[in-house]
Amino acid sequence: MQIQINSDNHVKIDSASGTAIEGDIQRILGRFAGYLTRVEIHLSDLDANKSGIRDKRCQMEARPAGRQPVSVSADAASVDQAVRDAAEKMKRALDTAWGRASEVR
Repeated sequence: MQIQINSDNHVKIDSASGTAIEGDIQRILGRFAGYLTRVEIHLSDLDANKSGIRDKRCQMEARPAGRQPVSVSADAASVDQAVRDAAEKMKRALDTAWGRASEVR
């Protein structure tokens, strides 16, 4: 599973925070690693340089092999929390998708 992190001009991701984000994704979505070819993470600051309660957004897209991409987003006060919230949403979405697929068979 390849993890790709993108951010806008207002969110700075250094190598340490990139490694931490990848670790969170591996920990939360690791059991789907055999099914996913890539997870794309898009980080943005909704109101630029102003501070706000929930102004950081994480848009996450998982690309399962042979299936349509699954996308979720989460808003939070910090980038780290937005990533964790989006990863938990993705985990539930993938659980639902694979649960439905196994019921059809």
